Amino acid sequence: MNSLNRFTDPAYCLMRLIFGLNFASHGGQLLFGMFGGMPGSNSPLLQLCGWICLVGGFLIAFGLLTRLAAFVSSGTMAVAYFMVHAPHNFFPIANQGERAVFYSWVFLFIFFYGPGRWSIDAMIGKGKAAPPASAT
Repeated sequence: MNSLNRFTDPAYCLMRLIFGLNFASHGGQLLFGMFGGMPGSNSPLLQLCGWICLVGGFLIAFGLLTRLAAFVSSGTMAVAYFMVHAPHNFFPIANQGERAVFYSWVFLFIFFYGPGRWSIDAMIGKGKAAPPASAT
């Protein structure tokens, strides 16, 4: 399996891009009625969620302020699950909360894993990296 290790960075970048852009599309759905819109999206709480989805999704997708965006997005999806889906039934398959659970856990993973090598955060951080310690 070590031969697959060379694909780790591109696969992680692709995962971050796919989940981030999908999350941003939910923001566009809530805020601008794109992709069929969502009923009842005029409430201030849904508007806030829409902005978090839109901005956070793009930040995660392109790897800018990745950890912060992933943390806030993960928390938003956890709150969405427990406020909207869990009151109907605790299990995600029974209350249609699978997407909220997936987003919450994937973004929590991204928060702990970080932006990865293929990200804007990594490009910005290249100039700030500490020089390697010399062996004495």
